[in-house]
Amino acid sequence: MTEQDTVWLTQDAYDKLQAELENLKGPLRQEVIDRISAARDEGDLKENGGYHAAKDEQGKMEARIRQLEDMLRRAEVGETPANDGVVEPGMVVTYKFVGDDDDEAETFLLGAREIEPDGLKVYSPQSPLGSAINGKKKGDTVGYQAPNGKELTVTILDAVPFTG
Repeated sequence: MTEQDTVWLTQDAYDKLQAELENLKGPLRQEVIDRISAARDEGDLKENGGYHAAKDEQGKMEARIRQLEDMLRRAEVGETPANDGVVEPGMVVTYKFVGDDDDEAETFLLGAREIEPDGLKVYSPQSPLGSAINGKKKGDTVGYQAPNGKELTVTILDAVPFTG
């Protein structure tokens, strides 16, 4: 497994996702199955809105189960990274676009979006910005291509371990 395939999670985030997975695979899955069965018993499935809604929900739930299983399989439950100014998953990164004023700096956590720290954006290491700055150091200037095709350049102002 490469570093790009790894999902960095705090222990708290890992436990939360594991609990969500167990709930989806257990009581919630059974509840949807029961609703599908009850709707099926009502007869004509072509015009049965309850049946179609329950089948839709089942599809979304099964997709979320697969997503969680994959994420937890690839998870690296993080020890807090070293406070060495090197950008890596688990670091809170402050950067600015080259040409902007320092007061326009932005801060985010490089990690899995499921961590959901209060008021802090999260970018994955696989995102365009995340992959461009992963492994770089405080003070480095890095160019990358945004999803819209535009070339952007950022300067890394700080990289400190996430402590939340």
